[in-house]
Amino acid sequence: MAVIDVTEQDFEREVVERSRELPVVVDFWAEWCGPCRMLGPLLEKAAKAREGQVVLAKLDTDANPRISEAFRIQGIPAVKAFRDGRVVDEFVGALPPAQVDRFFDALVPSEADALVAAGDEPSLRRALEVEPTNAEAKVKLAELLFERGEREEAAELVRNVAGSFRAEGLAARIRLEDQDAVDLSAAFAALDEGDRERALELLIGAIPSADGHRDDVRRVVVAILDELGVDHPLARDARRRLAAALY
Repeated sequence: MAVIDVTEQDFEREVVERSRELPVVVDFWAEWCGPCRMLGPLLEKAAKAREGQVVLAKLDTDANPRISEAFRIQGIPAVKAFRDGRVVDEFVGALPPAQVDRFFDALVPSEADALVAAGDEPSLRRALEVEPTNAEAKVKLAELLFERGEREEAAELVRNVAGSFRAEGLAARIRLEDQDAVDLSAAFAALDEGDRERALELLIGAIPSADGHRDDVRRVVVAILDELGVDHPLARDARRRLAAALY
C-alpha cells in the first residue's frame, strides 16, 4: 500500500503514528490546483517504486482545512515528509522528476544503511564493499573485531575516520593499551563491564599524570560522553571534571 488518502479523522493514525514504522510523505493538494495535478503522479510513481519503504498520503486541503491550518499550509502543492512522528523534510511547488526521486531517496535507507542496521560482521563488511567510506560501518566492525582481540584490523578501520568520536576513542584506547605507558587497565575493565561512571572517574583521574598521552585519554573520555549524550547527568558532571583535569 504505497499510496493512501487521508483525512482529518485518520491523519494522526495514518501519518503521525505510521511514520514511527516507516517514512510517510504527505501530499497537500486540491482539485483546482494545476501544479498539484502535475506533481501528484510523480509523487505516486516515486512512492510505488519504493513500496514497503515509504508511504505517500494524499490530503485534500479543501476538505480538511484544520489539518492544513495546523501545518501552516499557505501554498500548494505542499509536500511534507514525516519520520518518527515529526516533519523531517518538505518542499512547496511542483518539482521535476529527478528532484522528486532525490527527495524520496533521502528518506529511504540506502543498501549500506540497511546493512549497518543489521549489525552483524558479514553485513558490516558488505556495507563497506558497497560504501567504503561509511563511518558507522567502520566503527561498528572495528568494535566487533576489537572485542575478539583482532586489534590490528580494528585500528586500521578507525584510522582517519572523520567526525566520529567513537572512532577516535577506540583508536586512542588501542594506542594506550599497546604503548602501556599509562596504567588504565582498571578503567578499561570497568568500561567493558558497562560501568561507565567508574570508567570515567578512573580515566579523568589519570589525565594529570598521563604525560604525553593526555590527549588520547581525553579522546576515550569524549567517546564515552558522546555515547551518553549531552543531557545525561553523568555526562554533565564528567565534562566539568574533564575540563578541570585538562586546564
